[in-house]
Amino acid sequence: MHPQPEPDAKHETHSGHDAHPKHEILRVMRPMYARQWLLGAAPRHAVPDEEMPPSTAYHLIHDELIMDGSSRFNLATFCGTWMEPEAQKLMYETFDKNMIDKDEYPQTAELEMRCVHMLAQLWNAPEPESTMGTSTIGSSEACMLGGLALKWRWRERRRQAGLSTDRPNIVMGANTQVCWHKFVRYWDVEERTVPLEGDQVITDPERAAAMCDENTIGVVAVLGSTFTGDYEDVAALSATLDRLQEKTGLDIPIHVDGASGAFVAPFLQPEVVWDFRLPRVKSINTSGHKYGLVFPGVGWVIWREASDLHPDLVFNVDYLGGTMPTLAINFSRPASQVVAQYYNLIRLGKSGYRAIHKACQTVAVHLARQIESIGPFELVSQGTDLPVFAWKLKEQSHWSLYDLADRLRDRGWQVPAYRMPANRQDLIVQRVVVRNGFTCDLADMLVKDIRRHLDWFAAQPGFRSTADGARFHH
Repeated sequence: MHPQPEPDAKHETHSGHDAHPKHEILRVMRPMYARQWLLGAAPRHAVPDEEMPPSTAYHLIHDELIMDGSSRFNLATFCGTWMEPEAQKLMYETFDKNMIDKDEYPQTAELEMRCVHMLAQLWNAPEPESTMGTSTIGSSEACMLGGLALKWRWRERRRQAGLSTDRPNIVMGANTQVCWHKFVRYWDVEERTVPLEGDQVITDPERAAAMCDENTIGVVAVLGSTFTGDYEDVAALSATLDRLQEKTGLDIPIHVDGASGAFVAPFLQPEVVWDFRLPRVKSINTSGHKYGLVFPGVGWVIWREASDLHPDLVFNVDYLGGTMPTLAINFSRPASQVVAQYYNLIRLGKSGYRAIHKACQTVAVHLARQIESIGPFELVSQGTDLPVFAWKLKEQSHWSLYDLADRLRDRGWQVPAYRMPANRQDLIVQRVVVRNGFTCDLADMLVKDIRRHLDWFAAQPGFRSTADGARFHH
């Protein structure tokens, strides 16, 4: 170890005190990787006793994070991985603002409500300027709030009728995102899951309606399945529930989980009726950090009318400087993502969102056709709803899609393989999510790498793979 020089008058810190001996080493020893803090392991399980210079802490963490995959090559995530420099600057300028403190940051709160009203207008709410809604930390929180509003509204109707409120249930497809399974467990609601049957990859409206009864708080429709990118037919579900009401008197509301599709369909498929144009749709959620093109994490939930949101779900707090309503499960969170969402909405406008999503869809369809042309693959979805598609193996082989996903990581590609939900767990698919910034050139590179790995599998006849993706050689 290098000797530590004695402090003297010329080595004083900016505060006027003698510099720490370790900082003296830093003054003499300028090269980054000669610093003693980098000669051992990074602190892992306990806070270190001594401080280190900020640049050293930065490089220590920065170098570890090099081991992460490239977000641009991550074709598994739906989350945004690119924003314009101006948006990033706005986010940097607002990292310190707490979104919940609307008294201290009234203009930030104003931007949040502008976003709510813009989305309400985009989704054809009857009175978008007065629509109830809020930003959230992501779609999971938005779904929780949407589900709670359904439960509270159902419970209030039952109480007014003098009926039991003991056993609420919610109907959803097996292809719903995990946040809905969290909802039923966390909030004590019975889950009624509509399994996939035959060649289906989305929920059948007739079988969903058949699961409803007087205790059903609502039906969840997914606009953009996580598994395949397909839209569920919300209009058909609404019509089926209309017929159910005519026969039984049951008035079952719909919540649309538009985590991805609610920011895509208005621009790419405006003719598809899925939103508040259907009176039975009472609430919609979306992820601003998916096809809303914001960095994680921000979500949105909006109700059709004020009466669809029970007042008991809104709290008033007065300990942040003024009395203000709050509708959220989470409390403190940064305002930067909300500001970035407003930036995107006014910067891009409808034409900008349409152009970006159309480009993503063009790449998705191009890549899907390329992969379909490769011998062993068959498309499960086409990329014509969301810019997302999935494929399967045409027949059993000595390798699996899990193996291909593993091999593709050799150049940084993250292309997930997984089982479809009940009752189609025998079907294993691989999926690509095309996001802003993924080009046809990158798509062609992916196809080239897939072909390279197929050649490798063909040259390894002794390679064997189990169904769950475990790999070994004979």
